[in-house]
Amino acid sequence: MLIKVKDLHAFLQKVVSDNIDGITDVIFPTSDGAGHSVFTTLDSNSEIILDSYRTVDPAKILFYLTRERMAPDEFSPKKRLILGIKACDLKALELMDQALINQEFVDPAYKHWRESSIIVTTDCGVAGKTCHCNLLDGHPYAESGFDLNLSRLDDAYIITVGSDKGKTVLDLMKNEFQLMEAPAHMQDQVDQNRRAVEKQLEAQNAAFVRSDAFDRWRTVAPQLWADESRQCIGCGACTHICPTCYCLILNDETDEKFIKERSYDSCQLHGYARVAGGGTPRPDMNKRFRNRYLCKFDYMVHNFGKIGCTGCGRCTEACAAEIDFRQVVVNATHQRAVA
Repeated sequence: MLIKVKDLHAFLQKVVSDNIDGITDVIFPTSDGAGHSVFTTLDSNSEIILDSYRTVDPAKILFYLTRERMAPDEFSPKKRLILGIKACDLKALELMDQALINQEFVDPAYKHWRESSIIVTTDCGVAGKTCHCNLLDGHPYAESGFDLNLSRLDDAYIITVGSDKGKTVLDLMKNEFQLMEAPAHMQDQVDQNRRAVEKQLEAQNAAFVRSDAFDRWRTVAPQLWADESRQCIGCGACTHICPTCYCLILNDETDEKFIKERSYDSCQLHGYARVAGGGTPRPDMNKRFRNRYLCKFDYMVHNFGKIGCTGCGRCTEACAAEIDFRQVVVNATHQRAVA
């Protein structure tokens, strides 16, 4: 199906004003005024940016809040329509699902936000400078796992339905606006647009192509990690901005009543996993630095069958020491293992 851009924007405004299908919030990327995009909630003055690359913060922050009350449960009854999530963030949410909603453990807050949200992905119209999904077998467009996907063509979007939730939203659109069947040649144009962004990714990441011999990393010489971590200041920006990191600390906020709140923790911080006697499993920065890379390319593969990096490039963008994640991966992969 095909919907005009102006009709989509009008539909979103109507969803909020008329509380269509019980949807309370429409969330999407908008400009931060510095050339990037951030998620915001729709109001009459919102600029909707759906066709650039991923937002500064990962979509994870909408489902796994930076700080949230866990006990007693007081989860908001909101129903959210979230647009502009990119393929890298969608892949991250799929990994988070495995970690936080499984037979052995369910994070009630994360489960609540996942179930009460409708996800509308959009194709990347351009690649960010640090984006490298192509190095992780990813693409600048979603292939599955979405409720709806939007692919921009001139003044319209081609709509792809991915779930029953998505079909419901499409039917709501049809009730409000005249949608058209997309001519067959338009899908060819979508494919050309997608390929153009893939070529951009291939060009900017040509220097970072490497093998996938990540299983050797446990035996890489310690000096490699000491060298690579030399500029690291242990601020934790990389893990806090990562779409697949979910380490937490449970805070006791009890005053007159029992309260537990969860907030982000980071394996890069000196006090991470410190016990009451003061001991810590990784007192040295180079060991904590190594742990993050092994977590993404070894531990998560073992636990979830997926590499924990989706190529969003946010860690490189956020690093105060200007450490390029892609280069570290190349160096570690090419480093000779020790016996």
